[in-house]
Amino acid sequence: MILIGRLLSPFVRRVQVSINFLGFECERKPYGTATHADEIGAVNPLRRVPALILDDGETLIDSAAILDYLDEKVGPEKALIPLSGPKRRKVLKLSALAVGAAEKGVIAFYEKSRRPDDKVWDEWIEKNSSQVLGGLGAIEQAAPEDGGWLADREITQADITTAVAIEFINVVMPDLIDDKAFPRLNNIVTRLNKRKKFSSTHPSTE
Repeated sequence: MILIGRLLSPFVRRVQVSINFLGFECERKPYGTATHADEIGAVNPLRRVPALILDDGETLIDSAAILDYLDEKVGPEKALIPLSGPKRRKVLKLSALAVGAAEKGVIAFYEKSRRPDDKVWDEWIEKNSSQVLGGLGAIEQAAPEDGGWLADREITQADITTAVAIEFINVVMPDLIDDKAFPRLNNIVTRLNKRKKFSSTHPSTE
């Protein structure tokens, strides 16, 4: 398989981390949407990442669809999103909050970094930044107080996506998240970083 996209993208990175945890072999082409639009367009007409090219040549687009495929391949015993029931709904809800926070972080970062200074819409940055904090705050409230994982005794997609979202925000908007704001989530990030399958995917490793 070939994964298309840079690890700075939280959507690419959550796929790469999941590939690592599930034990797949995968090559990655670190294409960025700003620098490799034609190459990305050849596999995804939307010119978005991630895209995953399967061994038979089929291409999957959108991180949610890719993660669903990976879970299907490994089966319910190893899947990072439970197959059914309350745990599945919890993992999907927390993952959606984390994805939403990452998406709002992307919007705020682009508004700040890709416009001329006199065209930046500060109110739009503040609105999206508040949504980032709101999403992460909701996950913090749902996190266990005993230092466990978010939705199960084992790592799930909720933990991976949340940790990736937080680290992405800390890279592109380093002043947004107070160090003491989300102690339970910080604990999850710290514990995941003790595992090479996660720590080896930091954007700085590209």
